Amino acid sequence: MKVVILCGGRGTRLREETEFRPKPMVMVGNQPILWHIMKLYSYHGFNDFVLCLGYKGGMIKDYFDKNQIPNWKITFAETGLENETGSRIAQIKKYLDEDWDDNFLLTYGDGIANIDINKLLNFHKEKKAVVTLTGVRPTSPFGVVEIQDGLAKSFREKPKSSDWVNGGFFVCNKKVFDYLSSDDSCVLEQEPLRALAVKGELAAYCHDDFWQCVDTFKDLKGLAHLYNQGRRPWMVWET
Repeated sequence: MKVVILCGGRGTRLREETEFRPKPMVMVGNQPILWHIMKLYSYHGFNDFVLCLGYKGGMIKDYFDKNQIPNWKITFAETGLENETGSRIAQIKKYLDEDWDDNFLLTYGDGIANIDINKLLNFHKEKKAVVTLTGVRPTSPFGVVEIQDGLAKSFREKPKSSDWVNGGFFVCNKKVFDYLSSDDSCVLEQEPLRALAVKGELAAYCHDDFWQCVDTFKDLKGLAHLYNQGRRPWMVWET
């Protein structure tokens, strides 16, 4: 089964790093975050990757030319400099046609987790949905205060959100291509997923454990801090 990773965005909210490199190439420890994502899939037995390239995609190619992992098959797909997520996925359909499996795995190139990919895949098959996303509850960046009659009754420093959000780590049936367009403005997270939800074809696998998206420089610093302390829950291959 193929693993499709979205690697083409500009990552403007992480400009301190992405001015010089694509976001999937920002370093976490001694390897780029993209390596950590691929290593997670590989640990669970998935070694066939399609990387959707765009902004500074040549740097991703160069990295793997110099650091090829023997048991990883990697297809580099040029999906446009400005294209949105749905457009990038639509463009890689040709790389999946040779795969007899009805499903493929999909995620973003800037988020890591300690998710069990095989449990996610089994959940998707049980639900028989067109798309399964992984729901996560990120830590709030703010302290939460309970106020009553002008007095603070409780205070919780950066609690976990009560709302589930899209954390990536999708499983997609090939029927998803019926909802996508290669037009550069097609955004997976907008009309395609909304239409699937209305039809009851969008499942959500709840992962209430470690997940971190590197969206800003603060996110990257926080992840680097965990790594340097030896607290690396996403690196399940080391346990």
